[in-house]
Amino acid sequence: MSDKKAIKGGECLIRETDAADIFIPEEFNEEQRMMAQTCKDFNDTQVLPNIDALDEHDRDLSIKLLKDAGELGLLGISVPEEYGGFGQNFVTSMFTTEEMGKGYSFAVTFSAHTGIGTLPILYFGTEEQKQKYLPKLASGESIGAYALTEANAGSDPNSGSAKATLTDDGKHYILDGVKIWITNGGIADLFIVYAKIDDDKNLSAFIVDLDTPGFTIGPEEEKMGIKGASTTQIYFENAKIPAENLLGPRNGGFKIALYILNLGRIKLSGATIGATKATITNMVQYANERKQFGKFISGFGAIQYKIAESVIRNFANESLTYRASQNIDDAIEAFITEGMEKGKASIEGIRQFAVEASIAKIFGSEVLDYVVDEGVQIYGGMGYSAEMPVERAYRDSRINRIFEGTNEINRMLIVGELLKRGLKGELDLMTPAKAVAGELMQIPDFGSPSLGYFEEKKKLIVNFKKTILMVAGAALQKFATTLPEEQEVLMNLADMLIYAYAAESTMLRVEKLSSMYDDSKMEIYKDILDVFILDSAYKINKSGVDAINYFAEGDEKQGMLMGMKRFTKVAPVDVISARRRIAARIIEDNSYTL
Repeated sequence: MSDKKAIKGGECLIRETDAADIFIPEEFNEEQRMMAQTCKDFNDTQVLPNIDALDEHDRDLSIKLLKDAGELGLLGISVPEEYGGFGQNFVTSMFTTEEMGKGYSFAVTFSAHTGIGTLPILYFGTEEQKQKYLPKLASGESIGAYALTEANAGSDPNSGSAKATLTDDGKHYILDGVKIWITNGGIADLFIVYAKIDDDKNLSAFIVDLDTPGFTIGPEEEKMGIKGASTTQIYFENAKIPAENLLGPRNGGFKIALYILNLGRIKLSGATIGATKATITNMVQYANERKQFGKFISGFGAIQYKIAESVIRNFANESLTYRASQNIDDAIEAFITEGMEKGKASIEGIRQFAVEASIAKIFGSEVLDYVVDEGVQIYGGMGYSAEMPVERAYRDSRINRIFEGTNEINRMLIVGELLKRGLKGELDLMTPAKAVAGELMQIPDFGSPSLGYFEEKKKLIVNFKKTILMVAGAALQKFATTLPEEQEVLMNLADMLIYAYAAESTMLRVEKLSSMYDDSKMEIYKDILDVFILDSAYKINKSGVDAINYFAEGDEKQGMLMGMKRFTKVAPVDVISARRRIAARIIEDNSYTL
């Protein structure tokens, strides 16, 4: 990393980033690759051969696989060494999450345990709680789960009705309520449970052991996908929770939930990278084996489009996810350097990049949904058969747009969080927004000198960001305090930022690769970048124009529409030839190899 001040969360909108300052997957070291290889071997030898049994609710097998993963150290990647883990940084944990993401529904079981089932205790627990629970969670002796959702409290978890009351002697909390959609519910030994104490405004969090009196587990839910992951309801009727099992401060559970959701969002994106790569490999291998009209279907342009577009979108997802992951690591280290305790620094580092975590969650889940859908299409009728891996991938993928806050909620959170930070003075959004408004009044400079390849791409990214500042500034001026009610506009703005961030991340990765690879090796990466930036320009333009046509009028409307046209203008690209070259590489390799 360079010596200049590290970028803050959300600052990607108003600040340029140097390629030297980001992390790209090609930079993983030998130790990190060995850990990822261990995950791959575990999936290949133990998970995938048993995936049918898992889908048939073989919960003993789920428990065995988690314990086996614990013996290999895979459950303790993020857990400090003093509690029986490896104490690895965030980027390393993301790499292992990616590999485990190839394990279909077991990836959900694994992620729920290592993420939301373990990390609340690591980040918010007392030293006694950490000593008691973390070693067992890291080894697989105990399995963790997370209980937040209620029937009437999904996207608004703080409205839950579960209640806790402290006994007169102060030794126990009496907990009553029902929680639904509990991943690992049927196999877990301990649960992170959220409830309000008495008439508190906010939730509190509790560590609840399986053998707690008054605590029962419901039957397995039958689901569209992720059938191999245990999902149940859980019930509390006068359940006695030891007072020392209160996790974090009273009234502090809602904050814990938000922090853990931010973490879960970007971890989910990491898992989608692995699942997408596995699906692309399956679809290209099938296309290289399936013949129609006397030739392999991988030779048809329509099939090559699907393969190439899947590769392009996943490359962008991988680029933005690891960029944000390294940003989180850098923020954590900066807070530790300033004297902050490591656990608190981790919490604050993750909170700092909540915007990027939501972007990653949305983009990754939607990329995977696109790829599995095209995978089924490439398989044709066979893709609808339960015997084929793409059928399972298709069903398992759909939940990701709902997990960790729906994509609609996350889109609104992106814009809301940026505006909140702007109003607090954490981000200076007004100065660049005013500069863009001023630029609209000026005559465009059509006589600028020709730019180099990456200089041209950087100028395009800067212009993409200008569209967001332009539309957001005008919308805020128009709606003021009622802007949060204009959900379509918020989602338009979110989509603009998502594609600007993805395009910038892809560009920075390709630029960094250009310092590592020779020109011939760079051709495919430049093809990916050219196509993705062109498509991003169209999508940003569409979202911006839709918003402007809704709320702007007269000269302001015309000026902003001209601004959208100016700021999203991209030189023509022969996308058909570019996609054919990308597909040819993957078809020749017979797997995802980028």
